[in-house]
Order: sequence, then C-alpha cells, then structure tokens
Amino acid sequence: MCLRGNEQMAGVEVVEVVTGRTTAEVRAGRDRAVAGLVELRIDGVDDLDVAAVLAGRRTPVIVTCRARWEGGHFDGSEEERLGILARAVALGAEYVDVEWRADRRRFAERGRTALVVSHHDFERVPADLADRVRAMAAEDADVIKVAVTPSRLGECLTLREAMRLDRPHVAIAMGAAGQVSRLCPWLFGSCWTYGGSNAPGQVTAGEMIDVYRVTMASASTAVYGITGAPLVHSASPAMHNAAFHALGLDAIYVTFESRDADDLLAAAEALGVRGLSVTAPLKPAMHARVASTDDLSAAIGAVNTLRRRDHGWEGRNFDASGFLAPLRREGRRLRGSRAVVLGAGGTARTVTWALAREGARVEVAARRADQAERVAAEFGAAAVPWPPVPGWDLLVNTTPVGTWPSVEVSPLEPAAIGGGLVYDLVYNPRETRLLRLARDAGADVLGGLEMLVGQACHQFEWWTGQPAPAAVMAEAADAFIARTRNDAP
Repeated sequence: MCLRGNEQMAGVEVVEVVTGRTTAEVRAGRDRAVAGLVELRIDGVDDLDVAAVLAGRRTPVIVTCRARWEGGHFDGSEEERLGILARAVALGAEYVDVEWRADRRRFAERGRTALVVSHHDFERVPADLADRVRAMAAEDADVIKVAVTPSRLGECLTLREAMRLDRPHVAIAMGAAGQVSRLCPWLFGSCWTYGGSNAPGQVTAGEMIDVYRVTMASASTAVYGITGAPLVHSASPAMHNAAFHALGLDAIYVTFESRDADDLLAAAEALGVRGLSVTAPLKPAMHARVASTDDLSAAIGAVNTLRRRDHGWEGRNFDASGFLAPLRREGRRLRGSRAVVLGAGGTARTVTWALAREGARVEVAARRADQAERVAAEFGAAAVPWPPVPGWDLLVNTTPVGTWPSVEVSPLEPAAIGGGLVYDLVYNPRETRLLRLARDAGADVLGGLEMLVGQACHQFEWWTGQPAPAAVMAEAADAFIARTRNDAP
C-alpha cells in the first residue's frame, strides 16, 4: 500500500507523467490525464506558478522539480528549487518528490503532504545499490523510489532483491531491458508505476491502463511475454493482451528484451513467467536450452514459443505453419519452384525447412556467406551469393531490414529485384520498401502480418488451452501498426 496524504491506497496505481514548457501546458496535461494519480514535472516550466499548477486539480498529484544533477531540467539554484517544492507542500499537494541526495530538512514538517524520496541512475545499476536502498529506507520518507538502468534482464533481479522493503516503495528499471518493472510493478513490490513518454522505456499511461490493464493486475496475474532484440517494433504485446482481455483471462504479456538466452531464462524463472514468444536472435539458442521440444522444432533447430512446466521449459515452433498458410490460401505451387530465402537466422531456418519440405528448389542468401552455407547444408538447399540473382518464383525476406522505424531501407536494391512473388516477413510497416520496389518491378507481393497473427494464435492456444480470438488479435496488430506510423517523427 502507498500513502495519499494521511490515507492508504490499495492496489497498484498508474502515475501519469505530465510535463510542459508553460504553466498552462502543465495544467492542460494534468486535466487530460487518464490515470488516477498524476506526476506534475515542473522542472522545465518557464513561467512557473505553483499555485496555478495545483489549483482546480481533480486527481491527486506528485509535484516533482527535478534537478539537472539527477536527470531533470531545473537549472536555477538549489535553494530556489527546494523552495518551489516547499511551496507545493504549503499548498497541500498530495505528494512531493525530493531527491535522496538533496537537503530535505525543510520538509520535516509537511502537514498532509506525503514525501517521496527518490534516487535515479540513468547509466547503470550501481554495484552498491543494496547499500543505497538501506540508507534511503532509514530516512524520513513516506515512499522510497529507486530508478536505475539495467544493461541486461538479470540486473532487474538485482533491483528487485535490493527493494525488498516492508514499507511503500517504487522500483523502476529504466530502458528496454527493464520494461517488466514498469508493466508488472507487483513483481517488484511497487505501489505505483509511471506512464508517459519522457523517460527511457516508458509506456504511456493510456496504454498501461487500456492495453496492459496494469491497474487490474495483481500477484495472481499470469505473466507472458516476448524475448529477443530489438522489440520496440513488436505488435505481439498488443495482440496477446487484446486476446487475454477478450476472453476475460487474468494475464499480461510484456517484453523481455535480451540477446542472451541464459540471462533471459534466469530472469523469466525468477519472475514466474508462464510462456514466451521467441524472436531473433534467440530462436536457435532457446532450442538448445529447453527441456523438451516437438519433432518439428528438433528438425528445424529453432523454437519460437516457450512454455514453463514443473519439469522445465518446453519449446515449439509455430512459424512454419504460419508461414505456409497464406501461400496455401492463394494456391501457390511450391513444388519445383525456385525459392530464395534472404537471411540465415532462426526464421530463415524455419522457412528453408518448410519450403524444402514442400518440394521447392531452395536457395539461401545472406550477407555472411558462412551462415548461408550452414543453413543451406542442413536442409538440402543451395547457398548462393549476395545479392541473389533475380528470376525467382518466390523470394522470402526473413531479415529485419525494413522494420519500423527504418522504413525506407530494403535488403535488396531495385536492380536486384525481379521474380514472381516477394514475401516479406516484416509486418511493421504493412507495406515495406522491399514490397513497394517489388510491386514497381511487376512482382506479386505478400506481407508478414498474416504469418504473425497465425503463429500468435497457435502460441495463445498452446499456452491457455482456449481457442484464440484471431479477429481480435489481427485488429489489435493493425491498430498497433497504425499507431506506430502516426507516432513516427
């Protein structure tokens, strides 16, 4: 539980972070907020009027005037900055946030205002984190907040262990590796989490509430996710969280960004994760580490889905069926066709295996010839130089080149494109530069969204034992792609 003034509040709150260059902008953001608790970041306000910032508020607020030496924007004197926060206390703000390293003596008497004592490290997880937390816990504070920057998932566990406190606290792991701390705050004992877009790894408050349903979650919520790197482009959280919501399941799906299979599995086990989608570059590495797989995964040597059971992790590969589904729907003849696979990673292995099994004459092309030769030799295909010679019946891009936000990049130049059908497994954006170039060259084109949704439905059913709401998942993926396109600079 956390304090709100002299009251206790149950459950995990989402704190919506509001900033602005003017007092009017901060007030407008405050009044638009969708969360039940709002942080007013006033350290970057040019015409600051503390009374006006607080007047007429409809929700409780945390007033923060962050110093530059703690990653904020306030560039006045320390006396002036602390005076601003003291003014917020005098005006009855529900919370003020004051840095652990600041002089907090003037806040000993603060009336109904609760004090958040915070500490931030935007570069690392300090080696002496546990000592720092113990020192903070000995302070006169109502809430202890610590935000650090892990370089790997295992350091999230370091933060979790250091923050095992018997008093209200907030533990935030910033950046891509720490998103689980923001979206599953109960795993870290946090009484609230922050939503916004002004800090590394933040998710907007609206997404936290509507997509991830953080305020509805608890210790009984089942945790699933996606692993690999990078994951900022992934539509999987949107799809799976929409499916959980549609079926009324108490579950959440988040990102576990990592390139290290051992680091990922250690963190997933410690956090009680039930299942994982696996993407590049971890598909082959995960296959080598799971306790059991099916024959298909063993044949391909890669998994794209994990499920945790008492005896350990089980792995499956649902990419092959998802990849072939749209080709079969369109009646594409694969037997005897010339099929070129771009890339030599885990997805390329699956595609090469599937096409060879369908009777295609498969060629594998990758910028690293040794990798192409290895994949080709394993599945009876041919390794060819990069770029492959045009004139294929089917070309499949399994590389991430062209994925949002690098939407103007193509794995092949226009002169190297020529053939019957180009199938780009990149799904965000819906039409990649490669597909546009292929269309201009007179080829048929096929995007990767249908494969994504198909394999995601298989994953969902394997995890939950319930039929996947395919239409809901497809709609959520479409909406996510549209949202990323609209948010692009």
